[in-house]
Amino acid sequence: MTDKIVLKCAACGAMNRVDERRLTARPVCGRCGKPLTASSKPVPVGAAEFQKEVLDWPGTVLVDFWAPWCGPCRAVAPILEDLAVRRSGSLKIVKVNTDENAELASRFGIFSIPTLILFDRGNQINQIAGAMPRSQLEAWIDSSVAAARS
Repeated sequence: MTDKIVLKCAACGAMNRVDERRLTARPVCGRCGKPLTASSKPVPVGAAEFQKEVLDWPGTVLVDFWAPWCGPCRAVAPILEDLAVRRSGSLKIVKVNTDENAELASRFGIFSIPTLILFDRGNQINQIAGAMPRSQLEAWIDSSVAAARS
């Protein structure tokens, strides 16, 4: 069985499930017929977009609660940017600036930053606080998703 990834159409916003093997075949949107491309950058999200971009997302989303003044947050940022490129389509990375979105930080009990919360199909499946090396972060993501789907 191959993995299905979810791509959001840039033209009409429709969510499309695509077989991972078909990405090189230039898939098109099922609604509007425009070409689909996987997002390869972390997406900045505020309270207004959180429901749509995280909770309603049909795939896996890693939410980075951060602040611009936070040294460990800045240390994790390049790792998350690289993960967004390498796992494009199978993992969506969202960034929530806690200075600008205190209500979201409060809602999810964020007391230290960076805090990473992993969602799968709209359900919170794991949470971790603090900066960590790439290999540890990837192992945490993989084991969390595997446990949630088993």
